[in-house]
Amino acid sequence: MGFFHRPRIAVRPMERSEFQRLPEHVAIIMDGNGRWAKKHRLSVSLGHRQGMETVRSVIRHTNDLGIQSLSLYAFSTENWSRPRQEVEALMQILVEFITADIDKLDAKNVRVRMMGDKGRLPELPRNAMTDAEERTAGNTGMNLNLCINYGGRDELVRAAQTLARACAGGEMEAEAITEKAFSEALYTRGQPDVDLMIRTSGEMRLSNFLLWQCAYAEFVFPEKLWPDFTVQDYDRVLTDFSGRQRRFGGRV
Repeated sequence: MGFFHRPRIAVRPMERSEFQRLPEHVAIIMDGNGRWAKKHRLSVSLGHRQGMETVRSVIRHTNDLGIQSLSLYAFSTENWSRPRQEVEALMQILVEFITADIDKLDAKNVRVRMMGDKGRLPELPRNAMTDAEERTAGNTGMNLNLCINYGGRDELVRAAQTLARACAGGEMEAEAITEKAFSEALYTRGQPDVDLMIRTSGEMRLSNFLLWQCAYAEFVFPEKLWPDFTVQDYDRVLTDFSGRQRRFGGRV
């Protein structure tokens, strides 16, 4: 359990049958751990630890609802500029999460995928993520995309380089680079585009997250800080999504 426990709330999570429609792919920018820690006069690392309790509850509920993919923005390519102690704490929390939860995730048929550049990660989190990906590679349930050392622009550049190399090597013609081909060169290949993007703490920007995949996503910006974001808050966001009309550039 987290350092700062929430009081028990006797409100059950909603079930899939209670929603008019659910997204196939939910992406979340988990914002507000530092501000939550400051609010409670705790260290930033304890804010991140409490945020991990929210991560666990959201993963569990997303899987229970049968949603196909969940992408969590855990650490961006820009986050290396944060204080060294905070970065080290984040990496340690990541290792602890994978170590403590991989058995449960595997038992639930969840497939863990890392989206981002592993090359810059310290050895322990890099090995933990590699082991989790290999262990769950054959699972056919929810895709849990952990976006670590991830940047949307970096992902697009890498995809372009992959396709450029294929063309240079005679494996494909430039004219064969379609939207579908480009999508298959991204970290999320084989998964649906993002239907619902959530950013907590009231901030309203993408922060270089899943730029291609969010082309037609619905956006919701709850004001709650991530450690305070409950399953009930999540259900309210999903209910809001289910009532929206998605036109994809057309007319109703």
